[in-house]
Amino acid sequence: MATEPAPISFARGAPSLDIIDTEGLRAAADRAFTTDPAGTFAYGTSVGYKPLRAWIAERHGVSENQVLVTNGSMQADAFLFETLVSAGDTVVVERPSYDRTLLSLKGRQADLRALELEEDGVNVRAFADLLAGGTDVRLAHLIPNFQNPAGYSLSGDKRRALVALAREYDVTIFEDDPYVELRFSGESQPTMLSLSTSGEVVYASSFSKTVCPGIRVGYLVGDEDLIAKIAKLATGTYISPNMVAQSIVNEFVRGGSFETSIATVKTALAERAARLADGLRAQIPDARFVDPEGGYFLWVEFPEGTDGDALFDAAAARGLAIVKGSDFLLDGAKNSIRIAYSGVTPDEIDEGVTRLAQAYASL
Repeated sequence: MATEPAPISFARGAPSLDIIDTEGLRAAADRAFTTDPAGTFAYGTSVGYKPLRAWIAERHGVSENQVLVTNGSMQADAFLFETLVSAGDTVVVERPSYDRTLLSLKGRQADLRALELEEDGVNVRAFADLLAGGTDVRLAHLIPNFQNPAGYSLSGDKRRALVALAREYDVTIFEDDPYVELRFSGESQPTMLSLSTSGEVVYASSFSKTVCPGIRVGYLVGDEDLIAKIAKLATGTYISPNMVAQSIVNEFVRGGSFETSIATVKTALAERAARLADGLRAQIPDARFVDPEGGYFLWVEFPEGTDGDALFDAAAARGLAIVKGSDFLLDGAKNSIRIAYSGVTPDEIDEGVTRLAQAYASL
């Protein structure tokens, strides 16, 4: 009797277990429990575990009062949106953009304006034209490094131009940057936060991508008054975030495991991204994509008229999970998909591309 092929997922943006530093995490947990049981096991304050808050502040060159540590970066997003965005406010997003962010902003009844994402980041000219035309933009949500879902990165020139526009027109840029540490080729660019001089940038990142997904520790960096306002919101939401997780992360980043872990992850991601790109070029010549310089994702565009929903179903029938590109687009265009290469082995990538090619050929 024929057996079903083992399922392969190109859908989940998370590292596979084999590239997570489980030994380093175990040692960090032991140190956290031994050296600071009072701070680790007790209720904390809404700003997060203070030694980790201090480490983040030092890393970004800001005061500790500008940092709030949260239960994952999605919690940071939610706090920021609740504080800054009201129904009817105009919020600029990228096209495509992270689906959960779009859902959150839609839930707040924001007026979303999607600006085309180019290979070197969002279309700055379109942003400038929107502002010059009199649109009162409350917030611009931008994912500058290895964008989810596209995998593109924002150039240095565009970063500087965006910060200058935000300063001129009194717009807050939300720099959503969970993948910043995962560059495996190309040149790093300064954060927009570091280019900001007037508090026009609020920055968020996450340890879920560099330590492990289950740790659920993220953070915000911004103007002191804004962070203080969000800290009050956090107090009313959960009194304090998860001190155990944050204490473990603090020991992990301070004990030398952080840099080693990132190096391991980047090496694995580089191999997987190259394997995926080579496979797509060989088996699906119609596929258009940009080789990523880091992160987890590859955005694949097919010829106009390709039905991504049908491709999703055809891939699923062959035991391959992908994500519809339409999930990341306000206009619902269907000729794209997102592939995550972070959670699959190179051999699974080879087999997954073969199944994707078969699914595409069946349309």
